[in-house]
Amino acid sequence: MEKQQLPNSTLILVFGIISIVLCWCYGIIGVPLSIVALVLAGKAKKTYLENPELYSGYQNMNAGKILAIIGLILNVLFLCYIIWFLSQIGWDALSNPELMMERAEELKNN
Repeated sequence: MEKQQLPNSTLILVFGIISIVLCWCYGIIGVPLSIVALVLAGKAKKTYLENPELYSGYQNMNAGKILAIIGLILNVLFLCYIIWFLSQIGWDALSNPELMMERAEELKNN
């Protein structure tokens, strides 16, 4: 009997990779992708553990889950950095580059 591909194993891997690549997009895109990958990985793992002899692709699912965890951590850290940066510089400074440079120099000197 031929084994069938574990449901969503390739999608989990792709979402895990994309969540890492998109961590520089302020964390807004990567966080949902990594959460979706983790939820799908949980369901796929449960399906695999019920009948492991029926499915292949467990390695893809596991690698995708690990990448999604790494992506989630990176996205949350970058999102926290952006929030900290905005709290230090100020939202109005983003629209005025000269003011932003002044406040960045103040932070650098402190």
